[in-house]
Amino acid sequence: MNTQAPHPLAGKPLELADTLRSGNAWKIRLACGLMGLPVTRRTFDIVQGDLETEAFARINPWRQVPALLTPEGQWLAESQAILWYLGMGTPWLPEDRLAQAQVSSWLSFEQTQHMHAYAQPRLLIHLRQTAGVNDPEMVAWRAIGMKAAALMDAHLAGRHYLVGTAPTIADIALFPYTSMAEQGGYDLSGFAHINAWLARIRALPGFTPLMEAA
Repeated sequence: MNTQAPHPLAGKPLELADTLRSGNAWKIRLACGLMGLPVTRRTFDIVQGDLETEAFARINPWRQVPALLTPEGQWLAESQAILWYLGMGTPWLPEDRLAQAQVSSWLSFEQTQHMHAYAQPRLLIHLRQTAGVNDPEMVAWRAIGMKAAALMDAHLAGRHYLVGTAPTIADIALFPYTSMAEQGGYDLSGFAHINAWLARIRALPGFTPLMEAA
């Protein structure tokens, strides 16, 4: 397991600006849980326009979540950058030159070939309920997402994690939207390796669900 040594940020204050159901913000809460890092949540409401206020712009001028207030006293935006920051100096971001590059490759894959194809149908079908499962736009998004799933499934054949033999921030980045695929009308039941990988991540100590019990 990735718990051999204390985390470099152990005992230091971390504050997360998020929204209740954000998949990108879930990546950060998931990372903090798996790495044993307590994090204080400051949850904003998109519907109420919280992200459009000047107060939020001082947190993140891009008006997006997540943003992490670091122990250095600066807000850090973008989920992949935050994952990299949290993973530095730990096994969650391997020191090996090639392995680290492979992690970076999967982070890029998540942003360019995976995330939007899963996040958009979830947003419109499940959260906003402004689109139907079989609407042409949703079908088109899922065609892209299924190609990404096929690539992931093939890669995970014969291995437990995306890079190396232990979980990394690459796994954390790809877990949330893959695990919520059904909310966007996906059926990933045919991808045995993905489903085994999802179960493996859920079983890790410190796993944090999207909606935590009150």
